Amino acid sequence: MTVKQITDTLEDLAPLHYAEEFDNVGLLVGDSNQEVTGVLVTLDTLEIVIDEAIAKKCNLVVSFHPIIFSGLKKLTGSTYVERVVLKAIAHNIAIYSMHTALDNSKMGVNAKICEVLGIEQPKILIPKTGTIKKLTTYVPLAHAETLRNELFKAGAGHIGNYSHCSFSVEGSGSFLPKEGANPTVGVVGNLHLEKEVQLQLTFESRHQKNILTTLVHHHPYEEVAYEVITLENQNQNLGMGMVGSIVEEKTEEDVLAFIKNRMKAGIIRHSELLHQPVKKIAVLGGSGSFAIGAAIASGADVFITADLKYHQFYQAEGKIVLVDIGHFETEQFTKNLLVDFLKKKIPNFAVTLSVSITNPIKYF
Repeated sequence: MTVKQITDTLEDLAPLHYAEEFDNVGLLVGDSNQEVTGVLVTLDTLEIVIDEAIAKKCNLVVSFHPIIFSGLKKLTGSTYVERVVLKAIAHNIAIYSMHTALDNSKMGVNAKICEVLGIEQPKILIPKTGTIKKLTTYVPLAHAETLRNELFKAGAGHIGNYSHCSFSVEGSGSFLPKEGANPTVGVVGNLHLEKEVQLQLTFESRHQKNILTTLVHHHPYEEVAYEVITLENQNQNLGMGMVGSIVEEKTEEDVLAFIKNRMKAGIIRHSELLHQPVKKIAVLGGSGSFAIGAAIASGADVFITADLKYHQFYQAEGKIVLVDIGHFETEQFTKNLLVDFLKKKIPNFAVTLSVSITNPIKYF
């Protein structure tokens, strides 16, 4: 398999289109057409990880965090980033990063945290907007059903847990073919009226190219009339963080002890305890201070995240217990998620979980 074939598979889980604008995701180093001898999955790409890839004959490193985040102006080996890139290039090792694309995936980082902690029926904490679009087109009555079904196959008509969603209105379309036209129906120079169906279908923005290609290919007209607009609807299958419930209520102290054990946290920082039972828990892997308000609004008793600053703990406002377990600790199981996904999608292929410890923070 090539690098591109494997990364295309990963994009079924976390399309790069859904990464945050500030991020740097995708193939960062290497040739997309290179044949892959093995895949090494890691949280961070450090020199020790590249050394591990070399030893294990893996020439593709799939990394959660991007080793190149901002532009590189030189490659002299003076920084750890430059040394990683140079060593990867020297040994023909490709590096691919997913980062916030996987953060935003319903089956990504936060889903894995929920799985580890036994949080049931998790939902997206901060659903994304601007990712749902609507296609409107006009097709002759006799071709409407065929076109609709082809658009469904291309990814249109999916809303939450529903598929094959569409709306149609019958009417009369008019057009006058000019000189040089090759009309499917009608005659050049004559005004033509045709019984048509107005089709409307919503879709996730990542499917737009495929849907429009399908529309043009299967539409009977020489010139296809259509429009695409972006909707304001929240995408319940895409966004940051998750919130759900645990099976049985626990005391705050028991929850903290449980989190520390399950998440292998060296230390936990938390806001003032409220001495109330815990049933609902919100999570957001990595730096999650921006989601404190959303966690409170969701009715969560506890919000687990990382990188909270001193004054941000005040934002608990006596309404929630904020729990900071560390950046690495919230995301450490992400590489297990990716290995399991790849082994399921491409069985009998060399996919290896990195054993290199990349957490830069130590505890005394």
